[in-house]
Amino acid sequence: MVVGAGAVGSTFAYALARDGAADEIVLIDANAQLVEGQVLDLAHGQPFFPSVEIRVGDQEDYGDADVIVITAGAAQRPGESRLDLLQRNRRIIESIVDDIVASGSGAVVLVVTNPVDVLAYVAWRRAGWPAGRVISSGTVLDSARLRYLLSRYLAIDIHSVHAYVLGEHGDSQLVAWSLSHIGGVPVDTYCGSASRFADWPEQKKRIAEEVKRSAYHIIDYKGATWFGVGMALVRIIRSILRDEKSILTVSTVLRGEYGLQDVCMSVPCIVTHEGVGQIISTRLRDEEQEALARSAGVIRKALDQLGV
Repeated sequence: MVVGAGAVGSTFAYALARDGAADEIVLIDANAQLVEGQVLDLAHGQPFFPSVEIRVGDQEDYGDADVIVITAGAAQRPGESRLDLLQRNRRIIESIVDDIVASGSGAVVLVVTNPVDVLAYVAWRRAGWPAGRVISSGTVLDSARLRYLLSRYLAIDIHSVHAYVLGEHGDSQLVAWSLSHIGGVPVDTYCGSASRFADWPEQKKRIAEEVKRSAYHIIDYKGATWFGVGMALVRIIRSILRDEKSILTVSTVLRGEYGLQDVCMSVPCIVTHEGVGQIISTRLRDEEQEALARSAGVIRKALDQLGV
């Protein structure tokens, strides 16, 4: 079920329909005309993708959903502060979660509304469910951007590049270079073994900064991002619906992992039909661990401002 039929919600629904992982896709939105139009537009494409029912839903459908993806949120008004916007989105998320809980839903909830780490924590607290059952898209897209940039620099198929962005889905995120490898070879070792990568130390900094700034560049060009996040969501949903147990950097509540407590942020997780089945704990380099702790501090500060 997709809550929010705007650019992100509708693009995700389209990508999911094309993927074939879901038997039914239900959209709900406060704008009744928008959601009717989006569903009709999608339904007309059914001859061209795997069989799936696509329809407009309502709050009663929460009870039957396997996964509920929340993309709904308010846009910033002129003169409105970031905290004011965050407070409004908090109320929206809490209202949606209240309806989900009241329905008796057994779904996994995936929060996409920004700032995802803060609002996923808000949703989890409101629901009172196990931590792994309320998650956010986290840095799955950021990690994909990292793999893309590394593949371009290294001239290697992107599917052979494995790398992760951890922490906040935002400016305090960090690239975990110690977890990055090419065909099992650590990327630092791989680049240090060839003269053509002599500029690797500088390129590392450039790539990490470009990953961080990617969304800003896209927003400058076209106003918002939706294709990349839509495909990232399909990857997460496929792992949940098919119980694939894929390792993805979704955002989830930490309970001592990486020395961090009571904050929702992205680390490598095994994603199952229950949401996060297990958090992968590993030793990071000292500077990476410090950066992760700083990122947690940024998220915690926002939560404190909300009084959560």
